[in-house]
Amino acid sequence: MIRSMTAFASRTGAHGGTQWSWDIRSVNARGLDLRLRLPDGIEGLEQSVRASLTKRFSRGNITLNLRLTRDETDKKLDVDTAALDRALEAIGRIEARAAAMGLQVNTPTSAEILNIKGVFVPTNLTEDDEGLLKHLTDDFGPLLDDFAAMRATEGRALHAVVTDHLNRIEELIEKAKITAEERKADVRTALTSAMKRVLDDIAEVDDQRLAQELAVLAVKQDVTEELDRLRAHVAAARELISDPAPAGRKLDFLAQEFNREANTLCSKSQAVALTAVGLELKAVIEQMREQIQNVE
Repeated sequence: MIRSMTAFASRTGAHGGTQWSWDIRSVNARGLDLRLRLPDGIEGLEQSVRASLTKRFSRGNITLNLRLTRDETDKKLDVDTAALDRALEAIGRIEARAAAMGLQVNTPTSAEILNIKGVFVPTNLTEDDEGLLKHLTDDFGPLLDDFAAMRATEGRALHAVVTDHLNRIEELIEKAKITAEERKADVRTALTSAMKRVLDDIAEVDDQRLAQELAVLAVKQDVTEELDRLRAHVAAARELISDPAPAGRKLDFLAQEFNREANTLCSKSQAVALTAVGLELKAVIEQMREQIQNVE
């Protein structure tokens, strides 16, 4: 059964003084495009999340957000000594350069130095936070299960829609076959009239000559191969949408082949009724192709 690339899921959890919320959504894409928005400072989280997503999904533009909040009572502050050393060294160079140019700059206060990015950092980790990565990755599994379930549910809806389109295409193929047969009598009448207009000094058109011209037209206007290929494409599409393996790319290619045969049918029709069937066929194929764009 096909799966959709359009889905959404969310989940919340907590561990110690830390609460989190996940949300994940996806839309259609040519390949697998992961956009991860994860908090800094949790070593190994991104690698784990990316590996899990890559393993379970093959296509889709997937956006994942993780938000962490911590109790204020757990919040501590610390000075990054390496960052502080770099800041003080930079301040010293600025003061020395300014003095060399005859300029005077005010020495920043301790509070101003602490406000330099990276110097004063929150270290709101508690003893229980050592297992935060494990709790987050454990919680990520059920989130992906919910997400995959929604993609499957949407896929079942897509399966029904695509099946309806395939049924309609089959009906139009049979209609085109009947219309093509009915066209033969009209082609003979039109050719006879045309030959009489061209050869107006001939009372009757030679049957043998007419038969030869009709045979040439029959070859040029024969749509049997196009209809046979359309039937084969329908069978292939039904097989693909019933296969649990990702089939979006194959279905997209198949839709192009459907359209190619419908175009050839219209170009060979030489009859208003058959052209009308061909145009309706093209419209249904385009509707199906739009739905196929969402298949994983």
